[in-house]
Amino acid sequence: MGLRGFILFMTIVGFVFACKKDKTENPPYGVDMTGTSALESYPQRTGNADSGYHYLIYGDYVRSGIPYNAYIAANGTASNNLLNRTSYSANVPYNFNAVKAPNGVRVVSANCLSCHAAHLNGQFILGLGNSISDFTTDQGANIPTVDMLMNLYYPSSQGNPSPEWVAYEPFRNAVVATGPNIITQKAGVNPADKLAAVLAAHRNKTDLTWSNAPSLNVPSEVIPSDVPPWWVLKKKNAMFYTAVGRGDFSRIMMASSILTIQDSAEAREVDNEFADVLAYLFSIEPPVFPETIDANLAMEGKTLFDQRCAPCHGTYGYNESYPNLFVEIDRVGTDSLLSLSNYAYTEFVDWYNSSWFAQEPHSAFLQAGRGYVAPPLDGIWATAPYLHNASVPNLESLLNSSLRPKYWSRDFQNPIYEFDKVGWEYIEHNSGGSKYTYNTDLPGYSNSGHTFGDDLEETERQAIIEYLKTI
Repeated sequence: MGLRGFILFMTIVGFVFACKKDKTENPPYGVDMTGTSALESYPQRTGNADSGYHYLIYGDYVRSGIPYNAYIAANGTASNNLLNRTSYSANVPYNFNAVKAPNGVRVVSANCLSCHAAHLNGQFILGLGNSISDFTTDQGANIPTVDMLMNLYYPSSQGNPSPEWVAYEPFRNAVVATGPNIITQKAGVNPADKLAAVLAAHRNKTDLTWSNAPSLNVPSEVIPSDVPPWWVLKKKNAMFYTAVGRGDFSRIMMASSILTIQDSAEAREVDNEFADVLAYLFSIEPPVFPETIDANLAMEGKTLFDQRCAPCHGTYGYNESYPNLFVEIDRVGTDSLLSLSNYAYTEFVDWYNSSWFAQEPHSAFLQAGRGYVAPPLDGIWATAPYLHNASVPNLESLLNSSLRPKYWSRDFQNPIYEFDKVGWEYIEHNSGGSKYTYNTDLPGYSNSGHTFGDDLEETERQAIIEYLKTI
């Protein structure tokens, strides 16, 4: 594995984004809303979207990494420039930035786009969650090799580490601490929530300085998550699938920088930029469905959707609204483990809620609950696989639980998207198989719950799917 693959793991910290908007309306008569509650909204900072985009694709929110010259020597320059960047960042893939470490050494560091950008049907979509990432190995296993190369090419002088080593060391420390603790059992899911807890265990809660020895007891379980699309960010009142992220969204999002920042003074510098990043994320719109839509069938589907689905997921188009509902596990029935782990660890929640991140101005806090947000469905056609743990391959089986495969795989090299069933073309298996075969028997990987479409007639189900292509 080259250095490029080695530092890809850093990008999962960008996963901690969700959304904000505050329109509500009463549910239609006769819809049972038992087990749901409205989420409180919080004021958000405003910024400049263009500046936020620039910071996202050029910025130094992750300030340590592989020295630029070493990276280019090992990997060469990028074969394409999807973001049309200039200067040093034009020479590295879209999911990395070329930045200066605090001591002035230029390094290649991860940005948010390994998790929050993806190709679909040949189109590169910024803000689409990457559902084909692979976190099934310990990236920390590469540290001895990289250390050897660093010592060879950037040796110490008179007992003092080279500037390049100083620029690399915070990244190295993070890899050693997190690598063994964020290994997923299957490819295609993301461990970002667990990464946040592990990094917090190595940070002083007051000044965010690093300690190689953890101060929190973080359980060993790694519960999988899907990566939500950025364009729903503008609608939600709480972040993450579990609604645990409350308060200032910019403050929550910039926590990705604790991978390598030196202290809270650096954190403040990053925090000052993230109001612009949030403004950019609020500006993103979902991609338009690229195939033909049956307009008459979609209109029938809209009527059914507004009756059956809108009370939790909102209305779209004219007179759009979103209720921001938290749905308890007993009501939705989906796998409960994500809501009970990571951001629900008592030590981590207490750490965060008394840490630098919770301080005014622009404070944020964590509030765990046993359930999940009913998400906005803008651009849902592009966001397979479905449910919070990526356990359901397409909309057809999301709305008919009897069709959900227990063990299934897709082509990770050349994935094919099916626009009629709306989701990934997959192969069903008789057992869990390799790391590329999704196994719903595993803890956290269940495809149970959300059976609200099971009593629909097949024609009704197809009408709703046709409508979902339009939003």
